Amino acid sequence: MPVPALIHLAQVGDAASGGSPFAMPLILGALFLLFYALLIRPQRQQEKAQKEMRDALKRGDQVVTTGGIHGKITAVEEEVVTVEIADKVRVRVSRSAVVGKAGTPAAKSENAAKSEPAKGEVVKEEAKK
Repeated sequence: MPVPALIHLAQVGDAASGGSPFAMPLILGALFLLFYALLIRPQRQQEKAQKEMRDALKRGDQVVTTGGIHGKITAVEEEVVTVEIADKVRVRVSRSAVVGKAGTPAAKSENAAKSEPAKGEVVKEEAKK
């Protein structure tokens, strides 16, 4: 049952039967629990996992930054990591700019989604020689 319908039923119940003084707080409490279970808790878990991943960064890790740059960590400081993106090309980025490790399932699924053709897009296969 949609949330507005629940609120409407609580209001109608109050008007018709003298109603319970606990109906509206009970519904509001249920809505809060719903929001907590569906939005707040998963977001906190995701933030916690990101923080743990960033705290565990070490030299030699393959990472992806928020800008989509893939590279290998060559130095780790308190708030900055140095990422080698090509031979002798190093970029210093903030730890918060690292989105994930390149070998993790999350990074692989992002790359797979980018490489799949868009819906309705025709992909031509090269003829085998």
